[in-house]
Amino acid sequence: MRVSVILVALFMPFLVFAQKIKKADKALIKNLQDHIQYLASDALEGRRAGSVGEELAVDYIVRTYQKTGLKPAGENGFIQSFPIDEGKKWASNAFLEINNQVPVINKDFFPLSNSASGAFQSDAAIVLNEAKQVWFKDLGEVLEDNKTNPHFDLTDWLYKTTTEVKAKGATALFLFNNSSLVDNIQFNKYDTTKTLDLPVVYFTKEGFANFFKDETGTYEVEANIQFDHPKRTAHNVVAFVNNNATNTVVLGAHLDHLGYNEDKHGLDLNNDIHNGADDNASGTAALMELAKGLAKKSPKNNNYLIIHFSGEELGLLGSKYWLDHPTMQVNFNYMINMDMVGRYDTARKLTVGGYGTSANWSSILKNISTDLITHYDSAGTGPSDHASFYRKDMPVLFMFTGSHSDYHKSTDDADKINYAGQAAIVRYVQNIVQAADGLGKFDFLKTREQSMGKSTKFSVSLGVMPDYAFTGTGVRIEGSSAGKLGEKIGLKQGDVLLQVGDYKLIDVMSYMQALGKFKKGDKTTLVIKRDTKELSFDIQF
Repeated sequence: MRVSVILVALFMPFLVFAQKIKKADKALIKNLQDHIQYLASDALEGRRAGSVGEELAVDYIVRTYQKTGLKPAGENGFIQSFPIDEGKKWASNAFLEINNQVPVINKDFFPLSNSASGAFQSDAAIVLNEAKQVWFKDLGEVLEDNKTNPHFDLTDWLYKTTTEVKAKGATALFLFNNSSLVDNIQFNKYDTTKTLDLPVVYFTKEGFANFFKDETGTYEVEANIQFDHPKRTAHNVVAFVNNNATNTVVLGAHLDHLGYNEDKHGLDLNNDIHNGADDNASGTAALMELAKGLAKKSPKNNNYLIIHFSGEELGLLGSKYWLDHPTMQVNFNYMINMDMVGRYDTARKLTVGGYGTSANWSSILKNISTDLITHYDSAGTGPSDHASFYRKDMPVLFMFTGSHSDYHKSTDDADKINYAGQAAIVRYVQNIVQAADGLGKFDFLKTREQSMGKSTKFSVSLGVMPDYAFTGTGVRIEGSSAGKLGEKIGLKQGDVLLQVGDYKLIDVMSYMQALGKFKKGDKTTLVIKRDTKELSFDIQF
């Protein structure tokens, strides 16, 4: 019975194209099924960039390509390795003891992410500030004293205060906040701001209450504040079809996903395996079948560079790395990227992004016969790897079947893929490649900035393009759309969005979630960081 249920689930999506599936496409559909069922299986543990699961995906792609006649074009066969910075973390040799008791990191305390490193011992007294001892500061009092000061900036206060107390002999600074006022202090492992002048440790309300019960007492403190800077290794897969042509076409898709949500990019906030069948086992499988077809027979007026990118979910890291460290020198013609191409239906349609990045696309796309219902988007940017190539002045196309309720959730599984629809998209891209073959070198056109991500439909927008490679806290602006809210209020490239209303922005995902809380006409405040200053704007969506 279970086998029957699974088979029904797998073949239900075929109904969209059931009467149109050609005999020649049945093998393609079966191959797509096989690829996705493996790539999105629990055995690969969500293909987090730099994980064992990602390596299994890479091995699978490489083994497939070795059977096809595709030429390796990485640094080590088909593979290009690159480092992923894991940011800062509490070092293995770091410690903090208070009266011979050990508080728990991230529960009772944490060092500020821009804290200075250093070891110290102290007979610390909360109410006394003595030379060669730890000093204490109550942030609640600081915030209360500055409630009516519109120019107060807590970050600036921290830099100024640490400099002052160090000059007076403090060996470290312990911060606490027993008030109801919110200080928004948190550990940012990707913090690259200027290091403070001495070690600074923040105690939670619970931690301060447990370890400093008597504010008139003296406490023996011994500590070594240190940070490790771990890295992990991710892998792009690169193959080549050499037709000895002048120009080279890039066909790409990202192979990574969210793993167990270790990087907190999942929208369901759980730590289950996030298999990413649509995002982006679907694009990976489609690219594999395109590559196999090109290896057998390809249009001859271009070469074809096939790249499976890792690290897309962390900010297009793999595509940026390849462009900064190309494994071969080529004359680029255009790039086609496939990301989330597994949920086609007549309501969601197939979005073809990048339509405006070359005048050639209009003449090609309007003449291709397809049963797919398509929607054209002129933007060459967006939250996927084609944006990296567009930033290098390459014409691009982006194939995308739309968001859905399983996006970035542990429910994005293989049984929900429309394999027949996906096969039709593979054929569609094949036809595009064929039609483009005789047009020579493509021209490049700048086009509008894409202001939204893959995940959510919004009724409001700032009209800005996030920098998806930014690893700091907040959302750095890459560009603004003409006439939109962001441009009207004077947002600039490089500004970092920190907060919308009551919603603090950690990354692009939190930004998308925050926008979803507002509707047209709502008034709120927007907080940004420009250079070293925080600015606040009153806005109306």
